[in-house]
Amino acid sequence: MDVEEFGRRHAAAGIPDDEIVKLLRDEILEVKQGRVPAAYAEAFARAVLTEVKNSSGLTGDLFEFQPSGSSMGEFGVGSRGSGDFFAHRQLARIIGSTSAAVGVDEMDDAGAVSAGGTYIITTVDGMHSRLSDFPFLAGFHVTRATLRDVYVMGARPIALLSDIHVADDGDVAKIFDYTAGVSAVGEAMGVPLVTGSTLRIGGDMVLGNRMTGCVGAVGVTDHLTARKAIRPGDVLLMTEGAGGGTIATAAIYSGFPEVVEQTINLHFLKAAEALIASDILPAIHAMTDVTNGGLRGDAYEMAETAGCRIVVVEDDLRTLVEPRVLEMLDALEIDYLGVSLDALLVVAPREAAAEIIRIVESAGVRMKEVGYVEEGAPESVLSVGGEITDFTPRFRESAYTPVKKVVDEDKRDFEEMKAGVERAAAAASEKKQRILERLRAEYGS
Repeated sequence: MDVEEFGRRHAAAGIPDDEIVKLLRDEILEVKQGRVPAAYAEAFARAVLTEVKNSSGLTGDLFEFQPSGSSMGEFGVGSRGSGDFFAHRQLARIIGSTSAAVGVDEMDDAGAVSAGGTYIITTVDGMHSRLSDFPFLAGFHVTRATLRDVYVMGARPIALLSDIHVADDGDVAKIFDYTAGVSAVGEAMGVPLVTGSTLRIGGDMVLGNRMTGCVGAVGVTDHLTARKAIRPGDVLLMTEGAGGGTIATAAIYSGFPEVVEQTINLHFLKAAEALIASDILPAIHAMTDVTNGGLRGDAYEMAETAGCRIVVVEDDLRTLVEPRVLEMLDALEIDYLGVSLDALLVVAPREAAAEIIRIVESAGVRMKEVGYVEEGAPESVLSVGGEITDFTPRFRESAYTPVKKVVDEDKRDFEEMKAGVERAAAAASEKKQRILERLRAEYGS
């Protein structure tokens, strides 16, 4: 519960101060469940209202932003679909052109900068929000995800960093269990956890025990396998996948907890490590992990970045999904092509395919050819029994929990929302320029 939002909303509605304090006091007592006296709750509520009033009505660049008119949930931000991809394109617009070897505008798995002939790779992944009550799983899966993003850039991970936030009423043990999950993956792969941060969500202003956090990674390489290197004539090779945080979440909240066990593996990391250690790496054009909206989302992003037409052939795809995971997805009517499978997708010239598959399978991981790249408009399509069908991402990734199935039905007009989001991004970009001009005038650059 966000007590600051509670205060702002009720104050904006014109509710008298004493009534707001009483309402907020009662909410605080309910959340705290007898752990604080009523006098404390009332004093806290009154202090919250004081801070709300002091911080309301402020004007100017440093205090205001241009609203988009759409909430994060309405626009699907974080839901790995067309809304999320559009929002990320706006972030790239605000950041603008940089000196990075692989920048945010390329929508790749990680960024890269050149340093003395070597590429330094950096990336960060947020833990799955629904794993808040399962800290070890949250730490394990987010660490595996961030290491994947380094490996698919053709790099060897050399360090991890962790950031963990727990709300005011969360048990301190959550940060320990989360860190154990992070460290388990790091130690298994020989990548040290070297730094991090631990905070409360919203400080004193957010009650409850919700947890969120992220894990970042740094890697180095001499050969980038970024999406922009994809060429017509390449083939797509994919490993088996059992999913990670998304599949674990689907299993827990849909009544299939036994499936979570299948997600605890290092298949992807071991396969990628084998490729990076081999002589075949320079032949690989690009790699990615099948996560963002499933293969639908990743194929779309790859086609957009590379400027090519990507054809995904479904013939062998289902055989690459771990059987117990696939059985659950089918039972829940979840589209396996639109959900994160955490499989490794490699794009390379056809002549290199056999050796890539051999190396991956020598690491104990199955891999098959699942598509090809050809000249044409930047798009991704699906071939089913030789017939080409649409393969564009949906507004959100496949709804994989009961709550998401309900949320997925609630949609506003996307084009109307996009216009507002673009206006907000443009306003943020203009503000950035105004502040930059002020700083340059003062300090020079």
